[in-house]
Amino acid sequence: MPEAVVLAAARTPLGRRGGALAGVHAVDLAAHAMNAALERSGLGPDAVDDVVLGCVSQVGEQSWNVARNAVLAAGWPDAIPGTTVDRQCGSSQQAVAFAAAAVLAGHADVIVAGGVESMSRVPMGSSLGAGAGEPYGPAVRERYAAQVDAAAAMPFNQGVAAERVAARYGIGREAMDAFALASHEKAAAAADKGLFAAEIAPVATAAGTVGADEGVRRDTSLERLAGLKPVFQADGSVTAGTSSQISDGAAALVVTTDAHARRLGVRPLARIAAACAVGSDPVLMLDGPIPATAKILRRTGLDLDEIDVFEVNEAFSAIPLAWLAETGADEERLNPNGGAIALGHPLGASGARLAATMLHHMRETGLRRGLQVMCEGGGMANATVFELL
Repeated sequence: MPEAVVLAAARTPLGRRGGALAGVHAVDLAAHAMNAALERSGLGPDAVDDVVLGCVSQVGEQSWNVARNAVLAAGWPDAIPGTTVDRQCGSSQQAVAFAAAAVLAGHADVIVAGGVESMSRVPMGSSLGAGAGEPYGPAVRERYAAQVDAAAAMPFNQGVAAERVAARYGIGREAMDAFALASHEKAAAAADKGLFAAEIAPVATAAGTVGADEGVRRDTSLERLAGLKPVFQADGSVTAGTSSQISDGAAALVVTTDAHARRLGVRPLARIAAACAVGSDPVLMLDGPIPATAKILRRTGLDLDEIDVFEVNEAFSAIPLAWLAETGADEERLNPNGGAIALGHPLGASGARLAATMLHHMRETGLRRGLQVMCEGGGMANATVFELL
């Protein structure tokens, strides 16, 4: 049977909100990541059958099908189509899963999959402007009225959900602060060692070339983190320091089958061993990585100790800490080069960014298997297992 494989993965640096990438249109960010990934695969645009990109705030500059517009911005042939996916924070991870399914089904030979989000230019929640209506509808509000503030414009709040996850899994403020500090320390160490260089495609801007992630705070400390006030509940424990950073960025992977890679004479980087998605409680919302992990382990027949590295998206410190507490995974294998708390979380790009980081880490260290899992707005999660080739 054919296997879905990744030929190459690339990403832009991640820029802070209002930072070095704020002047770059999302379509151009996506095109840059796509061109970088395709170049690293050894293929040309004529080999590509389709493009699937994730993007969460599909409004304004990110409307009208970012994926198709990115194909045009990349200078690729008009004949290459594109489509845009929204599975909230897991959008680009889902894009990769859709690409894998399509090449395995024989619907395409080569698909470029990934995602983009310019949160500086299209702020989170931009689609909820005046006159836009509310996204849930009366039936959903009625169903969960006993658990949420039914009068709120956004009754399902991720920050409040992070507080609820922390409470349910017994995660205290000190543990969350320590996890956030470790994320910055690991990301800084990885950057200093040049470990991100192979995955990052520097972006030329009017102010100069951006080649490194902007979010890493080398001067933070437990004392500074402890001094931050809660941001979602006055009596809560989740702060800006233990939350992922609002960011700009894009990432892309080139996906095909092992058989087609052989026909092309190209050596794959890794195979996509399995992928799945789950729904979870939309009020608690963010603990979906726990059942997603259980599901993909059942699907693959693997035990957790057979996985060499884990990338669990750091939407908030509480999420990977809850995942660790529930799964019993080895913390030393988790997010070895830091995560979204330090690097940033450009929503629609983060799934592909995690994959790019994990795959390059696996190649650098010779690790065989990696598990990537991500919580998502609305109570969902994606999980993917990659195996190095």
